[in-house]
Amino acid sequence: MKHRTVGEVMSSEVVKAHPDTSLKELARLLTSHRVSGLPVVDDDDKVMGVVSRTDLTREQAARGRTGAGRDRVLGALRRIARARPTAPALTAGGLMSSPAVTVHPEQRVVDAARIMERRHIDRLPVVDEEDRLIGITTRRDLLSVFLRTDEEIREDVAGAVCLHGPADDAGKLHIDVRDGVVTIEGAAGPEIDTMALIRAAWRVDGVVGVVNRLAADRQDASSVRPSEL
Repeated sequence: MKHRTVGEVMSSEVVKAHPDTSLKELARLLTSHRVSGLPVVDDDDKVMGVVSRTDLTREQAARGRTGAGRDRVLGALRRIARARPTAPALTAGGLMSSPAVTVHPEQRVVDAARIMERRHIDRLPVVDEEDRLIGITTRRDLLSVFLRTDEEIREDVAGAVCLHGPADDAGKLHIDVRDGVVTIEGAAGPEIDTMALIRAAWRVDGVVGVVNRLAADRQDASSVRPSEL
């Protein structure tokens, strides 16, 4: 069973800033490259933090201009990019969210997606073993893993099931997948670890839910959640 990794879906061409990058230059980078945020790196390309559109528009609002919605956000960024300095210059170092949440290229796509969901962020800088920036991945990049067909998912779940019990017992289980939701039913023999089986199904790329209909005299595994894996 092959899991897609962050390194397979990340973008290696990254728009980035440095701590001394001005507010105006940040706005220009965000609008011209049509990105919602960018990492801030030091002279060794190590990630120090992340600056987003929200960070810039929040500063704009603090200076007396407020607004909401995508068009107003873009309008605020364009005004910042065109404005002449009238106050002490703000830089990326003062606006960024720090420390940055990062991932490594060998991490699974599904794990990166869960980090984004848990931390309420839309992008993750990708770093090497020395924490140097090598790419970036966004929610859109990670969505590719959920484009797998139900049959591809079913084959991988079946393979995972066979690893958690005798082949004869595992072969008696029925596995169905619809829109990424896996349903496992049948009589689980005493040699099958039901909890481990359900967890294994959750770990398959593209799975968005697992329905446990196994008949076994043990703790119901249907309560297992992705966050507990």
